[in-house]
Amino acid sequence: MENSVEQTPESLKVAYITAGGAGMFCGSCMRDNTVARAMHYQGHDVHLIPMYTPIRVDEENVSEKTLFYGGINVYMEQNVPGYRFLPGFMTRWLDQEWIIRWATSRGIETDAKQLGALTLSVLKGKEGNQRKEAIRLAKWVQHELGPHVINFSNMLISGAAPLLKEKTGRPVVVTLQGDDIFMDDLPEPYRSRCFEQVRQIVPHIDGFIVFSHFYADYMSEYFSIPREKFHIVTLGIDLADFPLEATERLDPIHREPTVGYLARMAPEKGLHVLVDAFMHLRSIDGMDNTRLKIAGWAGKQQEPYVNEQLAKLKSAGHIESCEYLGTIDRQQKLDFLSSIDVLSVPTTYRDPKGLFVLEALAAGVPVVQPEHGAFPELIRATGGGHLVPPLDPVALAEKLAEVLSDRQATHQAGIAAAEHVRTRFNSTVAAAETVEIYRMLIGS
Repeated sequence: MENSVEQTPESLKVAYITAGGAGMFCGSCMRDNTVARAMHYQGHDVHLIPMYTPIRVDEENVSEKTLFYGGINVYMEQNVPGYRFLPGFMTRWLDQEWIIRWATSRGIETDAKQLGALTLSVLKGKEGNQRKEAIRLAKWVQHELGPHVINFSNMLISGAAPLLKEKTGRPVVVTLQGDDIFMDDLPEPYRSRCFEQVRQIVPHIDGFIVFSHFYADYMSEYFSIPREKFHIVTLGIDLADFPLEATERLDPIHREPTVGYLARMAPEKGLHVLVDAFMHLRSIDGMDNTRLKIAGWAGKQQEPYVNEQLAKLKSAGHIESCEYLGTIDRQQKLDFLSSIDVLSVPTTYRDPKGLFVLEALAAGVPVVQPEHGAFPELIRATGGGHLVPPLDPVALAEKLAEVLSDRQATHQAGIAAAEHVRTRFNSTVAAAETVEIYRMLIGS
């Protein structure tokens, strides 16, 4: 990252290690990128280090160009006998960004069901098949950066943490933001063996960052981590292009009532639940002109699922009331949010973050979300939405109808929520809280 902000003696040097999402827009990558950039603008020397693949975000990308644990090499080291013993000059060329991006465009498998052995090996650090990668990362962080603190963006990439702590003598932090979802999808015996490996890593970690009390309590029990090791940080977003004045000028009355979905096209995000709810919604009195707009990243693996949902709408006679946009960029996201009255991403799992909730509220758009995960805490803190029972399309439809029955009041509620997001859930606050935790662990 370029040092466009002057460093001071009080500045921290941070090695922030994140995992690329194989070409998709990944909520964890986006959150990591946002907080790293905000810490940088507060005067800290932050190095956002990608693992596996380059990260993909819809804002300024501040990650390093140097890639570690390159996805192709990691796969080859796991699956090709003798490959891991080859010298680096014979294999490093496969870590070039254009090669990785080409490979991910071909639909690389990121399903936990297919990656059990590889996940376990990476968690073993210098004892795994990726020993060469762990040593290379540790040497680079130790000699090129010399950081005050090291932060891994999830537990599943932290296999090198004990080695990094040994080499640098610095505190190591892990941000937990959905690790359980991947872990629960691992097949046996890899799931149990990964838990065993995680338990060996936990004593080497000085602190764990989460974004809600729910997730701190849950992950403390899930990974057998002492609760006192957890630190709750505000989930913040960059609000530079979410001007409140534009939100206040929006007039929803001159368009048809519109429900929006903005998230990755995956079953766990609950698009099928929203589609079922939308079909029921249009049968409610006064809701027959309601529209549905769907946007979000979809790869080759997700195409059958998306097509299934669109076919369901077509079969029920509602396809003409639905607009499918697919992957959208930053400006298209802002335009999308300005074109809907309410957003719902009815996840089937207990989401630990909910970035899409904050983005909708920042744009003055209320949300209707399942009553689980981090959503209750977010909605209580912002007053920006409603909760419904999880996996209940009828209850969701009825709440959406209630919200859309008075769109002017809904719009005003959205504006009030946008104010809360601006003051309490911005990236500046998130960065400052994160740095405060770093300083406490460093002892400065």
